[in-house]
Amino acid sequence: MRISRYPASLLRTVLFLSLISLCAVSSALAQKPMEPEQKPGETSNISVVEITPAQSTASVGGKLTFKAVAKDASGNPLPDAVKFWFAAPNDVAGADQNGEVSFFQPGEVTIGASIGNKIGYAHVSVAKPHIARIDVAPVTAPIPVGASQRLTATPRSPNGDPRTDVALTWSSSDTKIATVDAAGLVHALKPGKVSIRAAAENQSGETSLEVAKNSIAALTISPDSTSTKTGTVVHFAAKNKNGSDIPFSISWSVQGTGAQIYSDGAFVANLPGTYTVLATVGGISASASVVVAPRGIARDVESVGFAMPPDEQFAEEWIWDHYVYLSAISDKLYVYDIADPAHPLPGETLKVDARLINDVSVTSDGKIGVITREGASSRKNGIVFLDTSDPMHPKVVSEYTATVTGGVHSAYVNSHYVYLTDDATGSLRVIDFADVKNPKEVARWQVESSGQMTISLPDGSVETAGRYLHDVQVIDGLAYLAYWRDGLVILDVGNGVKGGSPEHPQLVANCRFNYDELYGAPWLAGAHAVYRYKNYVFVGDEVFPGIFSLASRERIPVRGIMHVVDVSDIQKPREVATYSVPEAGSHNIWVFDDVLYMGYYSGGARVLDVSGELRGELYNQGREIAHIWTGDSKGYRPNLPFAWGAYPYKGLIYVNDVHSGLRIYRLAKPRPYSSTTTPAL
Repeated sequence: MRISRYPASLLRTVLFLSLISLCAVSSALAQKPMEPEQKPGETSNISVVEITPAQSTASVGGKLTFKAVAKDASGNPLPDAVKFWFAAPNDVAGADQNGEVSFFQPGEVTIGASIGNKIGYAHVSVAKPHIARIDVAPVTAPIPVGASQRLTATPRSPNGDPRTDVALTWSSSDTKIATVDAAGLVHALKPGKVSIRAAAENQSGETSLEVAKNSIAALTISPDSTSTKTGTVVHFAAKNKNGSDIPFSISWSVQGTGAQIYSDGAFVANLPGTYTVLATVGGISASASVVVAPRGIARDVESVGFAMPPDEQFAEEWIWDHYVYLSAISDKLYVYDIADPAHPLPGETLKVDARLINDVSVTSDGKIGVITREGASSRKNGIVFLDTSDPMHPKVVSEYTATVTGGVHSAYVNSHYVYLTDDATGSLRVIDFADVKNPKEVARWQVESSGQMTISLPDGSVETAGRYLHDVQVIDGLAYLAYWRDGLVILDVGNGVKGGSPEHPQLVANCRFNYDELYGAPWLAGAHAVYRYKNYVFVGDEVFPGIFSLASRERIPVRGIMHVVDVSDIQKPREVATYSVPEAGSHNIWVFDDVLYMGYYSGGARVLDVSGELRGELYNQGREIAHIWTGDSKGYRPNLPFAWGAYPYKGLIYVNDVHSGLRIYRLAKPRPYSSTTTPAL
């Protein structure tokens, strides 16, 4: 999660104006600009700053140049020059210091110019681009005469984002063999081969299919009758009545609201009840019944203890042995001994040159710690290595800043390598700390599919707009990257699938989500957190308003779902499920022993059953074990939860809440299910 603080320098003012956010994109995920403070002795007659054009439209990949003028109360222009320009959100557009703005993504953009102690604004609507291609899913089995089958086509923008807002025109190469309607539903008429095409915006995609004579006289379904629970996937199979496999595409359907069945026969129910599953091949059908009971896993939550330094906002936590490190949204790292979780004992608070210590972790042997820095007064951010052999008194051993002076948001330690997110360029950096006193960069990797630009800032430094890497996890030689607008990126860093290594990362796959469609304007939205568990990668979106104030004591509205991506075929990741808490926004994720723990910001902490196969919308399936209200009357924002993460450790749940510090909970024993049962807050 990315957080920027109020700046002391003009550079950080630029970044703060284009954003100050609890997670946001590099220098940009946005806060409403505050009026710059007037310097001692400074006088100004500026009443307003006017930007022209005030309203405009643009295209992805385009540029516009803006002019700004200061005026006094009578409307007379003044000679004061523009101090700086900005564009927000920074993942949609970027401004140079001559007022030229480049546009990378569709959406709504605020352009700002600061003159004297005033800021003026303009607004730009960035249109969606024309699609670059249409992917039509292949039909792998013949369709019998008389059958109907719906095809799936995915239009994609030039950057690869899937689109659902594009109207497709379907056509058949031979309407005597098969026709296709406006929804992509194919009707098989007589044996033969035919091509089905989907077209839009001068692009097209097609698939070939075979229509064959229906040789099936009767069907059987297995299981023919079964019972299950909500959220549990049941796989149905259809065969010829003589027991042989069916060589045709099977059409599956379910009768009864509250359940769904997929094209491969996978059934999952959101609600308890009785359902009928139908398999159809041509005009031949068979049915099976399913009785679904409530999952019934809700548990109460007991508070064990807490630690809350006064008037502070908090970020990451790291727990090992009986110690916890808690980073603040400031220059402090707090240390606690949790041998007695009911009474955490404070250790020596570490203070470094930073406006934000975001990430913190410790090597598996507990000897070396790593913290990230953003907003250092020296403008040399990077990471700091700690001697944690005395956990209650961490000491600085060394720093690495050479190639990441612009700031590091997240870091993942794997062996003697640290995988960093570089704020300035939106790239991944790999740092070798085998010699912890002399760490060195050994690799750099970045996506090139996004639009981006290098912005020269007033102090001579540079930032990259339009590309942002937010989180990284390395498991079994594969690096999983939450690459904001570019979705989930998977790299080989030693697994062997693409011949990669920590020194030479190689791209394995990319799974994209269309954040413009998911959340619309003017939200700041992208892939924020990533966690690999079994054959799934859990990807959490972070979604904030386009303009807000982190320093304010008012509530910050947030959104964001969690995507469940199946990586059984690591080179073809595919989204199979989601977890969407309607009143809140997702954040950090941990999974242990088939239970997922996560901070869901204003929704508090969430505990979710992720056992077995995952399909559909998990929120609706009764998979929530508990949700935990983490607000505190003495918190930074009183009685408002803002859970950053939830860390399972030795039977307890350690929740780090931005507003109320470290909260420690225990799940009570499971309680009997009733129709009125809901998880305890």
